[in-house]
Amino acid sequence: MIEEEVRKTAFAMPVTNPSYPVGPYRFTNREYMIISYDTDRDALEYVVPEPLELVDTIVRCEFIRMPDSTGFGTYSGSAQVIRVRLRGEIGLYTRAMFLDAHPPIAGGRELWGFPQKLAKPSLSVERDTLVGTLDFGPARVAVGTMGYKHSMLPPRLATPLFAEPGFLLKIMPHVDGSPRICELVRYRLSEVVLKGAWSGPAALALYPHALAPLADLPVREVVSCIHAVADFTLDLGTVVHDYLQGKRVR
Repeated sequence: MIEEEVRKTAFAMPVTNPSYPVGPYRFTNREYMIISYDTDRDALEYVVPEPLELVDTIVRCEFIRMPDSTGFGTYSGSAQVIRVRLRGEIGLYTRAMFLDAHPPIAGGRELWGFPQKLAKPSLSVERDTLVGTLDFGPARVAVGTMGYKHSMLPPRLATPLFAEPGFLLKIMPHVDGSPRICELVRYRLSEVVLKGAWSGPAALALYPHALAPLADLPVREVVSCIHAVADFTLDLGTVVHDYLQGKRVR
């Protein structure tokens, strides 16, 4: 392969057979259980990077089932998400995310900077209960439960779930181990089709784990829970802050 061919074909590794295809990335029937809970401000301030600012002390623990994802196939995920503000814009900072498949882990980390690790998340219906679990190896990290479709939410209350931008801290090392990329990235969802949303009673338990430290943001009180199903396109991101240059980008 000559140098010009490398430049033309380079997208992701391996160069002749990338781990994931070029986007856009469309998700169909993506299903969420989002449990929002109150936690300690000091713990939040420790994990949220400047220039992001805390909006409140509410954290979202998400359990996600993705049965039909362009290029990534079918997989499940779990995430811990914090509400933040950047220069007056409200959004959601993903502090940690866990998936059970390699292609979306590789694509999510390399393209956007999603902080994804390999684990075993799940979301399923057990009789009258929606159950989300996260296992890291043989150890249980999180359990969320919700009464199944107790109350339907009108679109005006559920649609905003998909409207706020997301923020990610993207880090890519140089070959000498120093940071080559250290950026704050903003991304959005587009072409959202909400297929249903419900609320109900919920409970959440987080367990300490050295490599999956969700419990570092302890559950003080569950404040709400939403079950939602939607289609959307995950758009590519933009850099809003470059830490290596010490400056705002956009």
